[in-house]
Amino acid sequence: MFTRVSHRRYLLILGIVFAIEWALLAIHPYDRADWALENALVAVFVLVLAATHRVFPLSRISYTLIFVFLLLHEIGAHYTYAQVPYDEGFRLLFGFGLNEALGFERNHFDRAIHFSYGLLLAYPIREMFIRVASVRGFWGYFLPLDITMSTSMLFELFEWGAAEFFGGDLGMVYLGTQGDVWDAHKDMALASLGALISMLVTVAINLSLQRDFAAEWSESLRVKIFQPLGENKIKRLRRKRKS
Repeated sequence: MFTRVSHRRYLLILGIVFAIEWALLAIHPYDRADWALENALVAVFVLVLAATHRVFPLSRISYTLIFVFLLLHEIGAHYTYAQVPYDEGFRLLFGFGLNEALGFERNHFDRAIHFSYGLLLAYPIREMFIRVASVRGFWGYFLPLDITMSTSMLFELFEWGAAEFFGGDLGMVYLGTQGDVWDAHKDMALASLGALISMLVTVAINLSLQRDFAAEWSESLRVKIFQPLGENKIKRLRRKRKS
């Protein structure tokens, strides 16, 4: 059971394993420029995790989910998402191709990663919402789903901007649409589906273990402020400032 390992040591183990994978996959990637671009946000993300692990340590579950997502992302960064040879690996292990068995006509590794983004990162987002904003009940499940969906949209906009900025082959490789005009929409839908599944699993676990689940859910949906805000709030603030 990983809880027997100290929190700090467990995080160190994850960091070492990720560093080893990163170093190995940094050797002769298929496209060095795309690899560097794919790792730009990873570098920022890892630095933030490292800088906050003392003042705001996440749970082992959250760190593990983030770790798995980063491992998968590094595979895509090494090969480029459109060329990850998962079908060849599947054929080597089982004697037939996964794409052929499922009727796929394109490389779907990028789809799997977008799904994994929602599935694996919605829970760490939920943990931060609960611990920082003290969200409870319904909002503790809806807001992680909402943030996962919105950040997925923002990443698609980032990809578009990067592709426009760099242009040429690098822009097309980084965008990785593989000729699908609905690629961004499908990626966002899969990230949303992954986050929804993650939150439904979390709901199921808490429903079975949390005695006050129904009461907390109901309380979270109760109206706390009965007076309208907007212009009314502005008036109250102006009166308060003048007094």
